[in-house]
Formats: sequence, C-alpha cells, structure tokens
Amino acid sequence: MNRASTSRLRAAARQVAPRLLAAGHGLATAALSLTVNTTLFALMATAVALVPVLGIGVVLVPLAAEAVRWRADLERRLARWYGVDIPSPYRPVPAAAPLGSWQRFRHVAADPATWRDFAWLLPGAIVSGLLGIVAISLTVYGLEGTLFVPVLLYHVLDWYGYGVTWPLDNLTEALLTAPQGVFLLVLGLVVAPALVRTTFRFSRLLLAPTASALLQQRVERLTTTREATVDAQAAELRRIERDLHDGTQARLVSLGINIGLAEELLHRNPQKAQQLLVEAREASGQALGELREVVRGIHPPVLAERGLEGAVVALALTLPIPVRAEVALAGKVEAPVESAAYFAIAEALANVVKHSRATSAAIDVMHHAGLLTMRVTDDGVGGADPTGGSGLRGIERRLAAFDGRMMLSSPVGGPTIVTMELPCVLSSPRTSPSSGTA
Repeated sequence: MNRASTSRLRAAARQVAPRLLAAGHGLATAALSLTVNTTLFALMATAVALVPVLGIGVVLVPLAAEAVRWRADLERRLARWYGVDIPSPYRPVPAAAPLGSWQRFRHVAADPATWRDFAWLLPGAIVSGLLGIVAISLTVYGLEGTLFVPVLLYHVLDWYGYGVTWPLDNLTEALLTAPQGVFLLVLGLVVAPALVRTTFRFSRLLLAPTASALLQQRVERLTTTREATVDAQAAELRRIERDLHDGTQARLVSLGINIGLAEELLHRNPQKAQQLLVEAREASGQALGELREVVRGIHPPVLAERGLEGAVVALALTLPIPVRAEVALAGKVEAPVESAAYFAIAEALANVVKHSRATSAAIDVMHHAGLLTMRVTDDGVGGADPTGGSGLRGIERRLAAFDGRMMLSSPVGGPTIVTMELPCVLSSPRTSPSSGTA
C-alpha cells in the first residue's frame, strides 16, 4: 500500500471514529437518562409528597434537589462535548442555610431552576432514550449487514451441526443484503452526532437559565465585582499613598533639609555646603526616579505612547526569559480596558517569572467578535492554583471590573495557559499588528 492510500485511510478513520463514538454516546446517554432520570424523578416526587408529613420533606427535598442538580450538571458537561452550552442557572446557596434546615428548604423551593430541573427529568429521559436508541440501532444494524454477520452466524451454527435453516434460497441472495447494511451504516454515522446534539439542545430548553434568571445573575455578578473593584481601588490608592509617603516624600524632606543646611554653611564652610548640595542633587534624582515608578504603576508612559501592542512587546523584552509576543489588533483599545489588559498581562508574566521555573513564555493578544483575548503560556512546572496566592485572584478582580474573566489550565508538569477575556470595541483602525521576541 502506497503512502497516498495510507493517508486516505487515515483521513477516513479520522472521519469515521468520532461518528462511531457519537453512536456510543447516544447509547450511553439513553441508558443514563432512562435509569437515573426516572429514579431521580421518583425520588424528588416522593420528597415533595412528604413535605406535609411531619416535616420529613423539608429535609428530603434539598437532598433530592442536590441529586437532581448533579444529574443536570452532568448533562451540561456532556453537552459541551458537542458544542451545546447550557449555563448553570442556580442561585448561590446562602452560608446560613445548611442541608436539613428550613432556610435551605426555602432557598431550594424558591429557586425556579429546581423545578425546571424536575420538569426536565422525564421528557429528557424519553427524548434521550428515543434518539440514542435510533443512533446506535442504525449504526449497529448497518454494521451487522455490512460485515455479513447473519451469513457468518449461519455458517458457524451449521458447522456445529445445529441445522439452522437459512431463509433465503442460497447464500448469494444473502449477499444482496450488504448494500442495505452499507446504507444503514452510512446513515447511522451521518445522523448519530446530530441526534446526540439534538438531545442536548432539547435539554437546554429546560436546563438553561431563563431571561430573568440571566438578568438576576448578571446583577449579582456586577454587584460582587463592583464591591471587589471598590476594594481594589482603595488598596491601590493606599499603595500609591504609601509609596509617595515612604519614598518620594521622605527624599523631598531630606532634600529640603540639606538645602537649608547648605544655605547656613554657605559662608562659614563652603566645602561642606557644596557637599550638601551634591547630596541634595542626588536625592532629587532618586526622588524623581521613584516618582516615575509610581506613575508607571498608575499608567505606564509606554502604554500612552505606543498603545497596547507596543507596551506588551516592550514588557516582553524586559523579562529574564525568552518571550514571544504576538499582538494582532485592527484598532486601538479603549484606554480603561487597555490599562486593565496591560496590567493583567504584566501580573501573569510576573507569576511566570516568580513561580513557574519556565525557560520560555508566549503572549498572544487578539480581538474577535467584540472580545479582547489575551493568552499567556509558559513551559514551566505547572500546578498553578488561583487560591494559592494573590496574583491570579488580582487578575480576576481586575478583569471582573470590566465584565471580563480568566480561565486557567495548569496541569502538574505544565504547560500553564492563562486565558483572559475582556469585552471591548476597537477604534482607529490600523494596518499592521505588532510582534516581538525577547
């Protein structure tokens, strides 16, 4: 077999394998839904029925709802494999509402998502069962006919003397069933992914949050991010005040004292006065340098002069490891978003230098469909944890102020990929992206 034929076979296998897997997924989701969904429906219905009975349902309903939500969340995770996004609609559980309490029962019962999940269980089982069985049946029956399984089975049984009577006149007529098997196999492979995807799209009708729930989630998210932004701004102001007080202000005070002493000694001891003036000049230079550092912490001059593209490339050039920087923007980012994006990238790179033990890193910045995406990748040891330090949490707070988000992928052994997204609109179209390597 030549190389071209081998390549074609591999390409065909790459096309067929996911479709066979989809048929298997159809069978698995059908079995899961028909067994687990029906069991959870009976459990939830029983818990609700027992609410008037000595308060037993007050304890059982939240427990049953937790089990139903586990099944619904599993459906959401499976749906992502087929490109169907089903957001989670649940309201956050209050800290003062433990399982078994009246507060927890009221919270669960007042959440519309609880009853939408409950309403999905039986219809979801029926739809998943029917479509999953159709997907696997077409594929398996077509595969059976294509591989002449009935003919082979007839020969095996006849070989062992079971005296099976073939319904057709001869085996040649049996071979005529092969085209039908091929047709059913191809049909099954074609429709299996669509049938499984349809199952998850049906689930999205009830498992996804309603428009009012989405609005409420957004209000809660904005309330939380506003509080975090206010706290972050207050901390930033305290940092600037501390830097100015402990650094620049102290040097300016020392500068004033030296100049005053020099004035007093100017006639009595000119050499000492000259020495004090030299120290004052050095102190003024140091104060100016510290003041510039404070200004850079507020808004880097390179960001104002060269925009986000040039600032990111310049930032990459300052790191002690090689960093590839690719920035592809068709216009200028709004100033507040530009500053947030720059400092988020700077914080991610600071984490790379401090903790990753990486030998190289990469920065990719792009804009698509109203979303500014920044990705920082390193080849370090991995294992990054947002709860283990303030750096990643600081990035999350900075992005959340602009309704952005951060995703982290950092398996042990690496690589670590920090993906940051900020909604924004570009202006002032440009013609060429910037790139660089340190």
